[in-house]
This record gives sequence, structure tokens and C-alpha cells, in this order.
Amino acid sequence: MKYTKTEAGQQAFKARSALLSSRQRSAFILFDGVKSETQVLTMTAGLGITQDDIDHLVRQGFLANLPEPVSDPVAVAVPDQAAVDQPSTRSPQERYMAAMPIATRLTAGLGLRGFRLNLAVEAANGVDGLLALLPKIQAAVGVEPCVALERALKD
Repeated sequence: MKYTKTEAGQQAFKARSALLSSRQRSAFILFDGVKSETQVLTMTAGLGITQDDIDHLVRQGFLANLPEPVSDPVAVAVPDQAAVDQPSTRSPQERYMAAMPIATRLTAGLGLRGFRLNLAVEAANGVDGLLALLPKIQAAVGVEPCVALERALKD
């Protein structure tokens, strides 16, 4: 199962909330919508992270289950202009949860060249933060690979 950070989780992390132990903070950082729960548990085994720690992060609302994509989001066609002009029917949280793994995958694929941009994506607070980074991501990876990201942020 794959998880992504929620806005509440990002805020709790930045505020150094007592609801996040130092061990849990280490695990929280690794959840990017790309790594599986098993991978994170393996990576943090030396720190003593257990399934209970991850369950705690989910119960607190700091992590959200990432649904398996029906199709490859990079291959999604450009929406028609009428669809772009309509306001989104999804909540900002839903758009953030859909967009964050896409943005992370795009910037992580840049390697060291995109390290700072990847950190900025990880630190982005909500949809507005990701929308502000969209032009930088487009400049780094190209406009076409960012179609799915833009759609996730705006639809």
C-alpha cells in the first residue's frame, strides 16, 4: 500500500507536533506516494519503526492511502478548454492528494539536478503550494510531462 502526506501531516511535521515522535517523523518523511508501506518499513527498521507507527500516522490523518491509478497519469490527454474553464468539483485536499505523487515522481526523476525542486515539492503546503511550483516543474521537465499534474491540480 502506498501513502502520501496530507496537509494536516505537513503542518504537524513543520510545527513539530507532539503527535509525531522523532521516529515517526523519520518515517513520515519517506512517504512520497511512490514508496510502498513495506519499503518504508524496511528502510526504517533500524530505527524501530513498526506497523503501529504507520497506523498511528494514518489514524491522525497525517498520511492518506493513495488509490491505485486506473491508467498511467502521464499518458492522460490534454483536457478540452471547456473542461479547464469549469471550476473543480473536487476539494483542495483531493486535488492535493492526486497531484502530490505526480509532482514527486516528476521532480524525483530529475536526480541531483532537481534536488532543490524536489525538496520544494515535498515542502509544498496544499494545492496552492503545488500550483506555485507548477511553472518551475514545467521548466525543468517540459510542459507535456506536466499535463497530468496540471490536470490533477485544476480539475
